Parts: sequence; C-alpha cells; structure tokens
Amino acid sequence: MKLMITGGAGFIGSNFVHFVYRHHPEVQMIVLDKLTYAGNKANIADLLGDRVQLVVGDIADKAVVDKWMAKVDTVVNFAAESHNDNSLINPDPFLHSNVIGTYTLLEAARKYDVRFHHISTDEVYGDLPLREDLPGHGEG
Repeated sequence: MKLMITGGAGFIGSNFVHFVYRHHPEVQMIVLDKLTYAGNKANIADLLGDRVQLVVGDIADKAVVDKWMAKVDTVVNFAAESHNDNSLINPDPFLHSNVIGTYTLLEAARKYDVRFHHISTDEVYGDLPLREDLPGHGEG
C-alpha cells in the first residue's frame, strides 16, 4: 500500500507518519507538505528513505497533486491552516489551503479513484455548550 500524507511534517501528521512507519512496515509513504510555520522537516527526518519520501509542495497546486496522487492508493489529509484567530485578520491563506487545497485533493482523488481521509481539528466545530446533565459539566 502507498499513502500520501498531506501535512505530514506538522505535529499531528508527523506523529501519524511515525505510527504507520512503526506498525505497518509494508506501507510506503509520500509526505506532501508546504513546510510553513506548522511543518518541519525535522519531524520526519529520521524516517526519510526507502519507505518515506518528502515532497515540498502546496496542496492547492494541481500539477503537484496530480503527479503524486496518481502514485498512491490512499490519501490522509492533515494539511490545513488552523489558527482561527489569524483567519479573521487575513483569511486568504485559510481559503487557499483549507478550501482550494482540499478541493484540489478531492478532485484528484476522484480522478485517480484514490481513497480519501480528511483529518480536522476541534477549531472547525467550535466550542460545544456545557450540559449540566453530563458528568463533569455541572456544578458541585
């Protein structure tokens, strides 16, 4: 099996890469990461080699995504801009990555019949209301 892990040099993505590397020796991985403030090559440097390849690129770049999507069975998408406070000040990078980038990945996955797993954060859903009828939510 061959995976493309987008955002795989970020905190959560790199932990997933390490998990797959340790527990699934038959799996080869292509890590597609833009290496912005959230991604760091050092997070996966110890794994790079025969089974793990780092591709520095943007998930919104159709040519890059098409090139690598054609070579994999499954995509696990961790790539995203996730600092919501910053999105209010400058929404452009968030729209580029989270909307255009995800759309680009989904279209390529459909084109090449690749399974797609989308990973997200609690920031997408917002805060849930407290419910006093649940343990730990009420007073006392």
